[in-house]
Amino acid sequence: MTAIATVQTPAKRLSLLTGLSNTFTLTWRSVLKIRTNSEDLLGLSLQPIMFLVLFTYIFGGAIAGSTHKYLQSALPGILVMTVIFGTLGTGLMLNNDISTGVFDRFRSLPIARWAPLAGAVLGDMVRYVIMVGVTLGFGMILGFRIENNPLAAAAGCLLVLAFALAMCWVSALLGMVIKTAQGVQTFSFLAYFPLVFGSNILSPTQTMPGWLQAFVKVNPMTSLTDASRALLIGGPVASSAWKALAWGAGIAIVFAPLAVRAYRRKT
Repeated sequence: MTAIATVQTPAKRLSLLTGLSNTFTLTWRSVLKIRTNSEDLLGLSLQPIMFLVLFTYIFGGAIAGSTHKYLQSALPGILVMTVIFGTLGTGLMLNNDISTGVFDRFRSLPIARWAPLAGAVLGDMVRYVIMVGVTLGFGMILGFRIENNPLAAAAGCLLVLAFALAMCWVSALLGMVIKTAQGVQTFSFLAYFPLVFGSNILSPTQTMPGWLQAFVKVNPMTSLTDASRALLIGGPVASSAWKALAWGAGIAIVFAPLAVRAYRRKT
């Protein structure tokens, strides 16, 4: 038995290393698709700009009394909203790859079966980094200022990106189980809208009806927004950050295996 274990262990290790190499290769494929698709890059840039302009100048005066004061409070939430909605692209692209037969071609190659799925998810992280950069950059043009130290601000951005990675698996699962891209988009928005807008992203929790406050307080987007807001402009961060991390880990633990299982059934 010991001899058999000794023989099998290097093979398993080699298989894992090969799978990781395949994953990074396919991650680079996803990055190249973003770089060569000017429409995608334009969309990644315009979406956060549109959110910032519309919400700041439509709601700013009514909610905070001035657009600048509202921008300082709302930009971390808009950052969360932009990146979370950006994860919908993962499911759409996976659904498109399946419907066009790209994954069938991957299946015929001598690569790890899970590598195309993992590569697509990791490759989309580049999209979210672009969104974070555009949101913060354009927000500063409008007058937003980071009031915390650079290390805390970077931690806030990384927290949003880590949570987005968890939400990618939700989008990936929807992309696998729904037949058409239109269906993926419809059902994704139905799932994401209550989470995003039923939170304190755009307005304070205390201004909402009591029944809605109960939902907002347990909403993971609220914890993520509170943490990113505290890390960018100051305030208590420990409780909300731990809650956001716990929610992200829970979402990944539940939905990543489901997405992989659905992917194996498809391929």
